[in-house]
This record gives sequence, C-alpha cells and structure tokens, in this order.
Amino acid sequence: MERPAAMTQPTPRGEIPDLLYSEAENDLRQAVKALFAERCRPADVLARIETGETYDLPLWHALAADLGCAGLLVPESLGGAGASYREAAVVAEETGRSAAPVPYLGSAVVATAALLAAVGAEPASDDDSKLLASLADGAQTAALAIAFESWPGSELPGSVRVVAPSAGDQAGGARLTGTAARIADALPADVLLVPADGVPYGLYVVDAHAHGVTRSPVVSLDSTRQLCDLTLDAAPARRVAAGDAATAAVAAALSAGAAMLAAEQLGLAERCLEMTVAYVKERRQFARQVGSFQAIKHRLADLYVSVAQARAVARYAAGCLADDSPDVPVAVAMAKAYCGDAAVKAAEECVQLHGGIGFTWEHPAHLYLKRAKSGSVAFGTPDRHRAALAGLVNLPGA
Repeated sequence: MERPAAMTQPTPRGEIPDLLYSEAENDLRQAVKALFAERCRPADVLARIETGETYDLPLWHALAADLGCAGLLVPESLGGAGASYREAAVVAEETGRSAAPVPYLGSAVVATAALLAAVGAEPASDDDSKLLASLADGAQTAALAIAFESWPGSELPGSVRVVAPSAGDQAGGARLTGTAARIADALPADVLLVPADGVPYGLYVVDAHAHGVTRSPVVSLDSTRQLCDLTLDAAPARRVAAGDAATAAVAAALSAGAAMLAAEQLGLAERCLEMTVAYVKERRQFARQVGSFQAIKHRLADLYVSVAQARAVARYAAGCLADDSPDVPVAVAMAKAYCGDAAVKAAEECVQLHGGIGFTWEHPAHLYLKRAKSGSVAFGTPDRHRAALAGLVNLPGA
C-alpha cells in the first residue's frame, strides 16, 4: 500500500479536524470491505466461533500483510505505511461491520501505539525497530498484557513483577513473574508487551512462545474477540521503556484503543441499522411491510440519528489523535461514552426488529449484540468515560 493512497494531511493546530472521509480513506475502506465480503461472511464467522480456533489467522494475515493494515500507524522509516489514526479508524469501522475475528485492535492499534510511544520517549534500539517493522508487515502479532476493561487513566494492578535473572541470561535481560487477566487479542499473539513492577516500573517485551509463558483461554461474551489469562513464571523479557516513559506508553495505548474501539462500534451500529432496515422492508404482517408501521419508523429514525452522532464523535476522536491535539482526552472520552451506548442500542434493535429469526443462533444478530456489549465495557464503560469527561470539562458533580 503506497503512502499517498493512505495519508491524510494533518489539521493545523487550533482548527477543528475535518470529519469527512478523504478519497484515500474511502479507497482503503473499499479494499477492506472487499476482503471481508469474500472471506468474512456471517456464516464463516458463526462456523469459526464454534471451533477451538476462534481467531481467523489467514484472514488476519491478509488484512495485515496483503493490505498493509497492520502498519498504518508505523512510520515509513520503521517499515510502516506512515498513515494516521484516521485511516486506522476506517479499518476499525469495517472490522466492526463484519464482526471480524481478527486481532486488529489489539495488535495494529493498542500494542503498536504502546511501542511507538515507548520508542518516541527513548532512542529506538535495533530490537525495537525490528519489532515495529515485523508488526507493520504482518510477520508478527502483538498484544498489550492488560485487562480489556482498563481505561485511560486507570491504575493498573501490579500483578506482574521483575524477578532475579537466571544463570546464563544475557546482560540487560529480565525475568517476569505474575499474572494478567482478561487480555484481548493475546491468544494469537507472537509477542506480549507486559507492564511490570520493578525498580523502576517498566514495559517489557516477552516472546509469547517462550518457556514460562502460559496463556489460558477464558469463556468470553464475545467469541469473535476471545479473552485469555496470562501466567508468567520467570519468563525471559526485554525492557523497552521504564518509569514515566513506560507509564506514558501504556496510557497512550489505552487512549488509542478506546478511540479505535469507538470507531469499531460505529461500524457495528451502522451495519445493524442497515440489516434492520433491509429486513423490515421485506417482512410483512397484516398484508403490509413491517417497516410501514409508524412505531417502527420512529425507532429506526431515532437509531439513524444515533448512528450519525456516533460517526461525528468517533471521527473527531480519530482526527484529534491523528493531529496530536490537546483535545484528545475529551474527544476520546466523548467518543467511547457515546459509541458504546449507540452500538448496544443498535444491536438490541436489530435483534428485536428481526422478530423470531433475530433470536436464533443461525442469524448473525447475536454476534453483533455480544460484540457491542463486550466493546461497551472494554477500555472503560460509558459511565466511566462520562465521569471522566465531566472532570475534563469542569462540570460540577451531582
């Protein structure tokens, strides 16, 4: 993917980002949509989640390597596409529209954002540069080892700690011991980024297949993004950031994850609305189309307005991140709070207005409902972000 086809010019500081999609973003969307239309149909997703391999790794490799979506956020100098969060948000929207079982959010957004923030805070080592390049070209997949419900500004539990190195370890290496629960997109990961307590606190790279690393799948509401628990027993690690730099890297990853998850939920809500409108045009009761009933029209009109507003806040958050705007905290909190509720409402209406078929396993409505509900809790609930937003804009409490 060439840079001119994926780049959006940054907004001058102080100006409101353009919320419209650029031609390059629309081209990127069409490429991703075509891939998912061919290889991520609802029947394919339903069949996969009934197996032990819930992630579609061939699909992920096509998205990551063939389309270059894994490296959108990585600068060209480090082997990436040199794009921005605007383009990343477009891909997130399409993963939400298809309920795609790929680790795009965890690897191409959250883990990549953490690494980029760490590399920006300290001189990039050869190992860091190689890791970013391997993530960008899809050769490796990464995950940040924090609970999926963690939110920007939350205090992470210090359940992983640095322990004494073993005999024969290379100089500068480390060993980690501890547990991390409910990690998203870690099951297919080759590399884990693990925050760990020590002197000082640090962010470490751990080979997911190394001795002492155990990943245990957990029963997840959303089977298209299965969570897992991580156990480390003196696992070998390499530090990429320490102290305030490590804390800032994790915070940047959480902020990016919340914003891109909001974009994903926008795509999900939009797809639920499209499916529902199409169904009520065909379904007939009392010799009339269900969609001709006034009550149905009102519900769908309200849902349309909700989706349009979700698009505005999600695009604003992506634009602020892309421009490194000082409004990022406000924009991310607003997007995650609104899009979380909008996606759940759209999925609930999709189930209800499809009638009896909407409650069956064979219909994909339940995939969207589970993904919407899981996503609304991830990276902070809507209530959590509304509370944060009130503090950010200096609104008095109740």
